[in-house]
Amino acid sequence: MSVNADKPHLWKPDIAQSVDFYNNWFMQFAPQAYRDTRITTTQQVESALIFTANLTTITPTVLRQHPEVLPILRMATAPPIARDRLIGLAGVSTNLVKNMEEKQRTPPRLDSATLEAGLDKISQIITRLIDRDIFSWLESGQEPTDTDVNRAATIVADRLCGAISDPIIRNAQEQRQLAAIRQWLEQHGYSYISGETRLSFERMQPGTFAFRLNIPILLQGGTKQINIPIDVVVMPLQTRPGELPLLIEAKSAGDYTNPNKRRKEEAAKMAQLRSNYGNNVRFILFLCGYFDSGYLGYEAAEGIDWVWEHRIDDLALFGI
Repeated sequence: MSVNADKPHLWKPDIAQSVDFYNNWFMQFAPQAYRDTRITTTQQVESALIFTANLTTITPTVLRQHPEVLPILRMATAPPIARDRLIGLAGVSTNLVKNMEEKQRTPPRLDSATLEAGLDKISQIITRLIDRDIFSWLESGQEPTDTDVNRAATIVADRLCGAISDPIIRNAQEQRQLAAIRQWLEQHGYSYISGETRLSFERMQPGTFAFRLNIPILLQGGTKQINIPIDVVVMPLQTRPGELPLLIEAKSAGDYTNPNKRRKEEAAKMAQLRSNYGNNVRFILFLCGYFDSGYLGYEAAEGIDWVWEHRIDDLALFGI
């Protein structure tokens, strides 16, 4: 039996309440999340300035020893340059830049001559495009003061945070949603299983729950196994033999566009889970923010139900 998916007469008032809930959270907590990230990022920029002798020594050796500085250096140019733009300007491989930025390393299998040539091209482009209005000591030749360095680091940190502001907010909102679910479950007698514990979702004990649990599935054809990450997995206190846990995907949205672009993802996840574990799989959404009737109707048609965060007690209606 559905809890919310079969009650379209309630959707519009719930949508309005959910939007208000999200907006109130955003106004109260999003600026602080952004400021906290900016402080951390400023410290990272200051470290990059130390490694590069305040941008006077941007060399292949520095980039090899500290590949993590590359995103910072991209934001220290005029104009700031995107990753793909740097790859094009420097004429280097995507593999080199992605390894440096995403894995904080140089490609382990790249031969030393090719690596050295690529790092040299990157250092030349960055050095040529450095924003000398921000790093004024490069123009004057004078030693920068601590104030000069901190001011420049803050500007670059703002640029970095501006480029990732949506992920910052998304991460803060996700943490808050999971905390709300955890609080509700623990108040109702459930015990949290930490991520360090090796855990099979089919063998969870009644009255336990876990976050970000990987569920293995075989793709169509049965030759390749992948893991599907699930935000919250809950084994009900009252569990019948062979019953699977409740799977919960926490979702938030600050506008109506993105959810509708990505609404097929949940349906695909549900289809993969059912093809591997049968029609008894219970997969629901935990929603906060901008999810309109079009989104809800699509998910309902795919057999996916949901709980609104502003009515979190509806979790009890799913047998937990």
